[in-house]
Amino acid sequence: MFSNALKSFTSNISSNYTLSPQPTSYAGPWKIYDGKKKSTGKAASIFVFDKKSLEPPAGAGFGGRSAASALKRAHEEVVERLKKEASSLARLRHPSVLELAEPVEETRGGGLMFATEPVTASLAGLLQDKDEQEKAGGVGGRRSRYVVEEADGQKRRRELEIDELEIQKGLLQIAKGLEFLHESAGLVHANLTPDAVFINAKSDWKISGLGFSTPPENSTKPTSVTPISLSEVLNYDARLPRHVQLNIDYASPDFVMDNNITPAADMFSLGMLIIALYNSPHRSPLEFNGSSSSYKRAFSSPSSIPSKNNNFMSSQPLPRDVVNGVLDRLITRRPAQRLDAREFQQAQYFDNILVSTIRFLDALPAKTPNEKSQFMRGLPRILNQFPKSVLDKKILPALLEEMKDRELLTLILQNVFKIVAMLPSGKRAFTDKVIPRLRDTFLSAAATKAPAQERDSLKEAGLMVLLENMQVAVENSSGKEFKDDILPIINYALESPTHSLVDAALRTLPVILPILDFSTVKNELFPVIASIFAKTSSMGIKIRGLEAFKTLCGGGIEQENDSQGDDLTGMVAVPKAKISNVSILDKYTIQEKIVPLLRAIKTKEPAVMMAALDVFKAISSQVDGDFLALDVLPILWQFSLGPLLNLSQFQAYMSLIKTTSARVENEQTRKLQELGANNSIATTRNEFMSFTGPPATNGFDTSNGNGDTDFEALVRGVQKGSSGGTDMLGGDPWANASATATSSTSLPLRSSANAIRSNNASPAPAFSWSTPPVSPPPNTNLSAPKTQNRAITPDNTFNTLNSSFPALTASNPGIGSPSFAPPQQQARPMNNMISPTTTPSYNTSTQNSGIDWSKAAGSANPWSSAAPTTTTNANNSFSSFPAIAPPPLQPQSQSNPYSSFNIAPPPMKTTGGSSFSIAPPPMPNRTVSSGSGMGMGLNSMASLRAQTQSQQQQQRPPPQNQNQNQNWGSGGDSLI
Repeated sequence: MFSNALKSFTSNISSNYTLSPQPTSYAGPWKIYDGKKKSTGKAASIFVFDKKSLEPPAGAGFGGRSAASALKRAHEEVVERLKKEASSLARLRHPSVLELAEPVEETRGGGLMFATEPVTASLAGLLQDKDEQEKAGGVGGRRSRYVVEEADGQKRRRELEIDELEIQKGLLQIAKGLEFLHESAGLVHANLTPDAVFINAKSDWKISGLGFSTPPENSTKPTSVTPISLSEVLNYDARLPRHVQLNIDYASPDFVMDNNITPAADMFSLGMLIIALYNSPHRSPLEFNGSSSSYKRAFSSPSSIPSKNNNFMSSQPLPRDVVNGVLDRLITRRPAQRLDAREFQQAQYFDNILVSTIRFLDALPAKTPNEKSQFMRGLPRILNQFPKSVLDKKILPALLEEMKDRELLTLILQNVFKIVAMLPSGKRAFTDKVIPRLRDTFLSAAATKAPAQERDSLKEAGLMVLLENMQVAVENSSGKEFKDDILPIINYALESPTHSLVDAALRTLPVILPILDFSTVKNELFPVIASIFAKTSSMGIKIRGLEAFKTLCGGGIEQENDSQGDDLTGMVAVPKAKISNVSILDKYTIQEKIVPLLRAIKTKEPAVMMAALDVFKAISSQVDGDFLALDVLPILWQFSLGPLLNLSQFQAYMSLIKTTSARVENEQTRKLQELGANNSIATTRNEFMSFTGPPATNGFDTSNGNGDTDFEALVRGVQKGSSGGTDMLGGDPWANASATATSSTSLPLRSSANAIRSNNASPAPAFSWSTPPVSPPPNTNLSAPKTQNRAITPDNTFNTLNSSFPALTASNPGIGSPSFAPPQQQARPMNNMISPTTTPSYNTSTQNSGIDWSKAAGSANPWSSAAPTTTTNANNSFSSFPAIAPPPLQPQSQSNPYSSFNIAPPPMKTTGGSSFSIAPPPMPNRTVSSGSGMGMGLNSMASLRAQTQSQQQQQRPPPQNQNQNQNWGSGGDSLI
């Protein structure tokens, strides 16, 4: 392939430009490559001529005329002529003349190379492509053969259309170029054919192919162009390709027949080119194959030359305006009858609004500001009349070029976005042409961080147009392009001190979110919005920020119901697609970022409160139930009680509060039900209410019926001992009742045997309130229980002790009062323990005033089996000691000098040696032995201990009571 030969070229162009691997189009002897300058990335077209293309086909012989020297000389003339073509472009600068980018260079193989502005194709190639389309079945039957390779490596076809407006626009541009050549440059083109016209990327038609250009005869204008010899150029050389020789199919009879070089000859050629545009196939109706004799013979007969009578020999009908006033003034035998280039531009053919618009647009830089403004305001009304190709390649680039004018920026952008929305290839146009201009216009100042007061109000007005047309920008750009190029412009608008810009930028949020990924929204867009919301002093921006939060949290845009009628039209409405309310932000960002921003709202304006309510509605479905209960609901209650809310607004808040609370309740209920299914044991309040201090009861013991017996004995004036089973002194009818006493708290009780074993191990405590005995309280009207109801008959083995020792109770005799000392206080002098005064406690509460004495003796008691015998023995052993009365509640502080039974306690004795502090009652799962508070201070106690120990061996209690005593006496648990 020829592209491989490019690698061997050692020219400035090949080293400074990157060329496409294959030619994109052909024009005469030239192969045209798409190129891009390495240093700047600017696009260009590289024209390459290979000298080998001049060589005749292999085996072709031309006899004597094919001598090597003559052929070589002919080749050199062709190369010189092609050099002239490129060098002429360097000297001629005009909008309708092909612009030269790099001058012509010779390659190592003897070829030529030069660079120009980017061109799409030559007019000849375009017409050939159109012929192939028509042969294949019309437009669309065959795609364009011009393929362009994009920067990303993808290939796309160049869509080239030749419609009426394109032809009119192109002919006008060629006429302007000819006017320049004839009047300013003083040159005649002499070979104006479709191969000499190029169409650039903007769809402009440009004149090239100036290899045969020459000054006209009798010209007085100085020029460096060497005149041509008509006799030489009209002589067809069969050794050379036709495309390097003069094409007499488009030539004027002035050249061939009169041998005159005049500017009018180009106008005749222009007329033949117009016929080719409408003809089918798109060629000149005159075909002479380079033969001058055939040309002269054809022009000798009026019927064989194009004229109005034969429709100018066109196979297709020509437009009326083309036939009348254009072709009939160009295809004439005499030059004086032809239109010149200036007159051609004024023809009726070009008198329409679209052509006039293009002509005005071409001359826009020379217009006044007022004319430019009026033009931009009226342009949107006729844009839909233009062909899409003209909009894309002609009007849109021209408008973008004028964006440098800040006065017109707003009007230009309105037209630009309308054009982009109309184009089927709007995405490519927006990406390639519009986005770079937008960046240059709006982000150049942002990059320099200009102060806010220096911001251009005109540019901000243009930015407002961009924000209003953000939907068009989203639809015509990819996610990466939008993130890299458009999102910075939106952030620039958000940070603007102009509230209207900030508002417009926030309103674009529902449009731009679908094209952005999560990371971009969270890390680049949301922080800017949150900062604006926290710092703004504008109520409108605050509300707009809340609406943005609602959108970010998944709150869809509420759509109004379109069915405003009575539904009697008989038309079935098409159901609308449901908008998925999926949160854009993650749950962490909502809980840790948005909710604190809502909590920090200080204003109580109803509009702000209701906007915040919408945010909470969106949040409620995105966060956890625990977070709703602990963080969201308090804020909702605070906002709902705002002093400025009316009834309906308050009810709206209450509706959300109820809904949210119901969700929390349901989730918590379900959670607890699942826990209950796992047989989890719930903790009750009473387990935490058993304190180690004074009991919190009312002084009654409802768990053991023996408390009634103790109360009966107390009010009848009978004193009980520590084990409290029998009245050893008076033969009381209750003497053989149950020996069980209850504590003030509902605790499991231990047997008297355990009490004796504990008594043997603990000395008796000393009481600071010990006084001489006082008379027992008077008898009450409570009757004693009948003897037949006693469950246990006491063992009177030790009858000798009954007359000398009073009864001892088995547990704390003071209901609701502690009566035993801690272990560390058990060693006391005996003189502090002798003859304590028995002072029982009473409770005047009527809660348990009705006592069933028949049940007291027969109640279930763990001590009712073997314990009475042992208890009686113990009582007999201690019968020489008076009964120990309970101390008053909290005697240390004397804050309550009366016990829970409202009986005055004895006076406190605060002597240093005999003071005794009462320890708090035991833990609820402990029982106190009856003898734990007594000491053995007499000598007779030794013999008594031996007797009681032998009795313990005979009356051993159950193992469970032993365990209870061991657990209590181990000292492992604190009694406080």
